Amino acid sequence: MATQKVERLLNLVIALRATTRYLSAEKIHRSVIGYGQCASDEAFARMFERDKNELRDLGIPLETGKLPGSDTEGYRINTADYALPDIDLTADEAAAVAIATALGQTPEWATMTDGALLKLRAAGVDVNAEPIPFRAPTGLPGLGGSEDVLAALLSAIEARQPVRFSHRSSPAVPYSERVLEPWGVTTQRGHWYLVGYDRGREGERTFRVSRIRSDVSTAGRPGTVVKPADADVRAIAAEAISGAQACAESIPVRLWVAGGRANALRRMGSEVAYSDLGGRPGQVLLIDSSPRESLIREIAGHGADAVVLAPAELRDQVIARLEGALR
Repeated sequence: MATQKVERLLNLVIALRATTRYLSAEKIHRSVIGYGQCASDEAFARMFERDKNELRDLGIPLETGKLPGSDTEGYRINTADYALPDIDLTADEAAAVAIATALGQTPEWATMTDGALLKLRAAGVDVNAEPIPFRAPTGLPGLGGSEDVLAALLSAIEARQPVRFSHRSSPAVPYSERVLEPWGVTTQRGHWYLVGYDRGREGERTFRVSRIRSDVSTAGRPGTVVKPADADVRAIAAEAISGAQACAESIPVRLWVAGGRANALRRMGSEVAYSDLGGRPGQVLLIDSSPRESLIREIAGHGADAVVLAPAELRDQVIARLEGALR
């Protein structure tokens, strides 16, 4: 019963935010999922009155006004009044909000929201064309299918319990098993990262959550992980990511490009030799440094007209990206 009430209130908020016009109680009765089971108009009126009071108690700005050309009272939620003011959060508070938001981005939530809007449109309610921003605000990353992994890691962090998992540094390399004393998770540059003490490497390490396989298991008793008092998870992750990127970008890239093709890549580097590849004439380019992610996208975008000669890791990453596009 409690779940039905929450869903009904959520559907009511969606309906009142999704329209620019006032909705009459009658239209809400007919259109909003959750009110259809009322046995009578009187039962609906009592339920709707309770729901309105509950929304107001929650601080939701419920507006009332007359419907155009009528004395009938209607209801809506003003988007500008509904929006939160700027909030200053500490790093820990921001991380908690990010975790809660990401875990809330489930297929069930999307289905509920989309279904409510579809029913409103079918009932003739003037729904805004722009999607309602119920999901993560700008800057909070998604998990790319790793929700179960993150949930398992969060449980271990809360229990102060070591974990065992398989991780790979890039899609082009095999997984390796790690045993970690987890200290925390954070977000950096649109990705989730796990930070902790790696028992096998005997030092602090940072792992991208999306590169951890879904075989996370506990590897010790609860309460045995002690996070150092001076360990700043966010700072550790930021330093590790910056260091890895700087190291990768310091290695020159040798690239073959087909004659007369891939001009964008040519502008990024310098020609060092003429060379045929697979019977096709072309040139070898040397690109001293470039952000790796954008370079991978650029090279892959040229298909067979651009082939990485070195380093091998970058070549494997481009191949993995091309193979992923074909799946």
